Amino acid sequence: MNELTDSKRSKVFFTTFRCKPDEGPVDKLKRLLKAAGLDGIDMDGKFVAIKMHFGELGNLSFLRPNYARAVADMVKAAGGKPFLTDCNTLYPGSRKNAIEHLYCAWENGFTPLTVGCPVLIGDGLKGTDDIPVPVPGGEYVKEARIGRTIMDADVFISLTHFKGHEMTGFGGTIKNIGMGCGSRAGKKDQHCNGKAVIDPAACRGCKRCLRECANDGLVYDAERRVMTVDADHCVGCGRCVGACNFDAIGFAHDAAIKELNCRMAEYTKAVVYGRPNFHISLVCDVSPTCDCHAGNDVPIIPDVGMFASFDPLALDQACVDACLKQTPLPGTQLTDEMDSGHFCDRHDLFDNTNPNTEYRTCLAHAEKIGLGSRTYELVTVK
Repeated sequence: MNELTDSKRSKVFFTTFRCKPDEGPVDKLKRLLKAAGLDGIDMDGKFVAIKMHFGELGNLSFLRPNYARAVADMVKAAGGKPFLTDCNTLYPGSRKNAIEHLYCAWENGFTPLTVGCPVLIGDGLKGTDDIPVPVPGGEYVKEARIGRTIMDADVFISLTHFKGHEMTGFGGTIKNIGMGCGSRAGKKDQHCNGKAVIDPAACRGCKRCLRECANDGLVYDAERRVMTVDADHCVGCGRCVGACNFDAIGFAHDAAIKELNCRMAEYTKAVVYGRPNFHISLVCDVSPTCDCHAGNDVPIIPDVGMFASFDPLALDQACVDACLKQTPLPGTQLTDEMDSGHFCDRHDLFDNTNPNTEYRTCLAHAEKIGLGSRTYELVTVK
C-alpha cells in the first residue's frame, strides 16, 4: 500500500483554481502533483501511460492540452517515457478507429508539439488490439479486454475531466479508466451481454468482419450480398464491430446501470492492479453529459478545483462530495430539471440533472472488490 494511504483513509490532495498574479492553473497543478507524491514514483527509463479523453469533435468541455503537458513534463523530469492514450469508441463518431481518433485528438489540440509526448491509441487501428487481463476478486468480469498499449506501460496515470454523465450519473476517474481503457470488445462487455446485430442497409458485404470471427458467428448471404449473424454461434466478443468500417455492426446497450457500474469498477481494477498508478481529476466545466458527445451544454455548477490521489476510488468520492456542496448554476440542464413540473428532488445534483442514472453502486462495488477506500483525508494545497 502506498505511504500516502493507510488501511482506512486514503489521502486526496486538493487545490482550487484560484491563482496568484505570477502563476496559472498549470503551475498549481504541478505543485499539487508534487505534494501528492507523483514524483515519488520510480519512472526512470519506464513507459508511462497517461490516460485521458481527447474529446469528441464539436465538444469543448474536455480538458485543455496544457494540463496533459504539465503531467508529461513531470514524468519526463523523473526520467520516464510518457505517452497520452485512450481507446477507440464502440459507437460511431470521430474516435471509433485509430486514424479518426488521432485526427480528432490533433484537431482538439493534442499533438506531440503541444503535449510534449506521443499520442498512442491504446487498442490499435480497429480497436481489436487488446489482451485479456484477470480481475482479482471480480464478480461480473473474470477477464477484462484492455487495450494492449495501455497494459504494456510500466506506470499508469489517469488524468480525468470530472463531469456529469447520462448513464452513470457522473464521469470520473473510475469511468475514465474502466470504460476508457476497454477495447471496443471491452466496452461492449461492460455495456451489454448481447450478441452482434447487423444493419443490412449499412452492410457493404466486404467480409472484413468475417476474418475477425473465430466462432462461426457470421454468415455471408451471397444472394443479398450482406453479412448476417448466426446467433447460435456468436459469443458476443465484439471483434467484428472493430473490423467494420461502415458502422453496420452493433450491440444493444441493454445492461442495467447497476451492472454497468460494477463492470466498470472491475475493469478499473484490472488496469491498475499490480503496477504503480496515480490519478488526477479536474472538476471544471462540469457539463451535464459526457465529453463523448459532439457538443456540450453549459456547466451545471461552478468550477471546484484539482484533485489527486493514489487511490482512484477515494478520488472519485472526494470529487463527488465536493460537487454536492456547490450551488447549481442558473440556466442549466440541472436547474431546468428542478424547475420542471415533474421534478422530484433526489437531494443530489447529479441525480437531479440526469434522473434516470445513479452512481452509488459503482463506488460501493469498487470498495467491495478492493479497488480503494471511500474514506479519505482531504489535504489542501495552497
